[in-house]
Amino acid sequence: MLLADIARTSDAVTATSGRKTKVSLLAECLRTAEPGEAAVVVAYLSGDLPQRQIGVGYAALRDIPGPATGPSLTVLEVDAAFTEIGEVSGKGSVARRRTLLGGLLGRATHAEQDFLIRFLAGELRQGALDGVMAEAIAAAAEVPATEVRRAVMLRGALGPVATAALAGGVTALRAFRLEVGRPIKPMLAAAAPDMDEAFAKLTGEVAVEWKMDGIRAQIHVSPAGVRVFTRTLDDITDRLPEVVEAMRGLALDTGVFDGELIALRPDGRPHPFQVTSARTMTRTHSDDSVPLSVLLFDVLHLDGDDLLDAPAADRQAALARVVPDDLRMPRIVTDSAATATAFFTESVRLGHEGVVVKSLDTPYTAGRRGAGWIKVKPRHTLDLVVLAVEWGHGRRKGYLSNLHLGARDPATGGFVMLGKTFKGLTDKLLAWQTDALRALAVREDDWTVHVRPELVVEIAFDGVQHSPRYPGGIALRFARVLRYRPDKSAAEADTIDTVRAIAPVMD
Repeated sequence: MLLADIARTSDAVTATSGRKTKVSLLAECLRTAEPGEAAVVVAYLSGDLPQRQIGVGYAALRDIPGPATGPSLTVLEVDAAFTEIGEVSGKGSVARRRTLLGGLLGRATHAEQDFLIRFLAGELRQGALDGVMAEAIAAAAEVPATEVRRAVMLRGALGPVATAALAGGVTALRAFRLEVGRPIKPMLAAAAPDMDEAFAKLTGEVAVEWKMDGIRAQIHVSPAGVRVFTRTLDDITDRLPEVVEAMRGLALDTGVFDGELIALRPDGRPHPFQVTSARTMTRTHSDDSVPLSVLLFDVLHLDGDDLLDAPAADRQAALARVVPDDLRMPRIVTDSAATATAFFTESVRLGHEGVVVKSLDTPYTAGRRGAGWIKVKPRHTLDLVVLAVEWGHGRRKGYLSNLHLGARDPATGGFVMLGKTFKGLTDKLLAWQTDALRALAVREDDWTVHVRPELVVEIAFDGVQHSPRYPGGIALRFARVLRYRPDKSAAEADTIDTVRAIAPVMD
């Protein structure tokens, strides 16, 4: 397949807001892909670089050669070139990468150059999100979308699923299984402003669990050892020997568990989130490192049995059989909102975020934000994406300070700006974000640095107000930074629909 076909499809998908039309356009492109190209085609149309990072920043994209007169680049040639660029290291690597990139761009037409530059800068806004792409794969392969979504859940990636679907249909998709040692996407929770609304969405008895301000972890146990994965499916096992030791003590052969890792004080109250996150972000471990506690709240596989489709009550019974109380998340089962509220109040009193209210009937729907889990927090917070940042002045001169905040727009695949803030930033955080955001820069002027929309920040706010100043028509009141969330991707940020749902509550 030619890169020109990808660029043409990307432009067409960007130009339409209708989900069905997007799916149709993407499926038409996927049908022409060879099995060996499918994974790369899906990645490019999703705006994802298979190599993740290749050392190409905004500066390298400023000076480009003149375009080719006609298309000749194939998708696999581009992928191979990106791999070669990413493998360059050592003295002179910057110049070498620019040379290789220039050679690639010199073979591209004007339309292909435009696509590649926006792709490498993280500025594709075509709305080809995972859900849309899964439907497109299903349409291209003429298989049920439920089969594709199930396979993506188990494989944790769209590319291999697309390859299987196009080559072998339903039979190939059903070959995907939960494999101990390979992570799957975690189940996500919807949100409710209070306990009454959470209970209104569920029926009968529910489980209510503490929601801790830690690191979500999926832990796989097998005779080969223990592996610990983050919610973004990164392996952090070697950084957490105490977690490995705790899991080795369980009386089981194989298991896959979902839970939280958190640094707790001797009195059981949590350390600041930065203490916990520091343990998962650094590859070094020392004797004076603050240990992380393991609090498990679900089991997806146990001793040969996959439990993904089992009701939550059955999964909890299995969890209780093999995991002692001190390694399980505190929880109650009740049909009373008043009882649940008292449990919520105790969780908050101890310094935790709130609770998650869970249906006892729901299966584990990995990678989806379903109605089976509903989180309730005592304050209004949103996980937003940094779209741009302004240079500070006064004592903040020389630092990137005022953040432009955006909510995810599922309809377009882009982001809707909700306002700016520089409040809540400590000197340490100010210095960190200056370095982090400069590394994500795609363009800048005298005052503002526009960045790839990758960095997620948790924002507290006092209200939502109508505002003609911003495209979404609403803005946050008294927004302030709580913390950055390097454990979350931009695809997991809160949506503009979530913000609009909050607005009437706060009016």
